[in-house]
Amino acid sequence: MSERDVFEYALLRVVPRVQRGECFNAGVIVYCRARSFVAARTHLDETKLKVLDPAADVVGVRAALRAVEGVCLGGTDAGQAAHDDAGRRFRWLIAPRSTVVQPGPVHSGLTADPEAEVERLLDLLVR
Repeated sequence: MSERDVFEYALLRVVPRVQRGECFNAGVIVYCRARSFVAARTHLDETKLKVLDPAADVVGVRAALRAVEGVCLGGTDAGQAAHDDAGRRFRWLIAPRSTVVQPGPVHSGLTADPEAEVERLLDLLVR
């Protein structure tokens, strides 16, 4: 059996009209300190978005989700977080905010493969 490490994850929720509080899952962020790993995967269900807000800015929501993925990747796509380590980028992304794309609560688990965990959680909790 492979060695398993603790990981943390948070769902990314789309809240089209913040004042109403209605939301749906559109991505997941996974962080594994032992492996200096952070990654996000997203999947936007445009039908759900349009049901909750027919006037929703689909392009803007997609851009916000891509920005989260960019911060996880680091480098120039991460903006001001470009030189931060994986843990700082994860903590910044999970900070509460009142925007259309919001992080959910942080959960934890054990994994032997954080990259596979991102895909597994996306399939299980988002798609």
